[in-house]
Amino acid sequence: MTQDDGQLDSLVRKRIRALRVAQGWSLEELAARAHLSQSSLSRIENGRRRLALDQLVTLARALDTTLDQLVENAADDVVISPTIDGAHGLMRWPIKSDPGMSVMRQRMTEPPPDNPARMRAHPGREWLVVLSGTAILMLGHRRFRIETHQAAEFPTMMPHAIGSEGGPCEIIGIFDRDARRGHQREAADHDDQGGPGLQARQVPDLA
Repeated sequence: MTQDDGQLDSLVRKRIRALRVAQGWSLEELAARAHLSQSSLSRIENGRRRLALDQLVTLARALDTTLDQLVENAADDVVISPTIDGAHGLMRWPIKSDPGMSVMRQRMTEPPPDNPARMRAHPGREWLVVLSGTAILMLGHRRFRIETHQAAEFPTMMPHAIGSEGGPCEIIGIFDRDARRGHQREAADHDDQGGPGLQARQVPDLA
């Protein structure tokens, strides 16, 4: 076994124990869920028993994780640079562990439309936090005021629009796969129509 193999072996054992403790389970409880004896699980965690692939698959399932996540080694490319969409005032970062999700930074200067007919609805969920200024979130006929450092989470099947109040605001949004696709379609509609479309217009000030 090489030094790297030994480090990964030790890391996997620590992950198994850490995940078990995080769930609040005893050795006996996890052993029962993984169909192992308590002594076998104890030896796996303590490094006194060889890690077998079939046992790792069973343990990953019992711990509500995946084998890939359980044996994932430290990545070299931990720093992620954003892609910049200056035309729409966006910075976007992918989430490598879940390619369906993405993080976007937006700067807004205009209030959102009050008319639900001018809002967009699409599958997915969105989470956002206001970095500076005050944001207004319209959900159907409801109006939410989100101050600096406050956050909001909502299903994007509800007609919605986001804008600013009293000056520019900047937000960070996290989108699941469906919500991200919805926003990509909105950007395409904006380009086709030559205007702000159904949501508040973002300005390309990313300094």
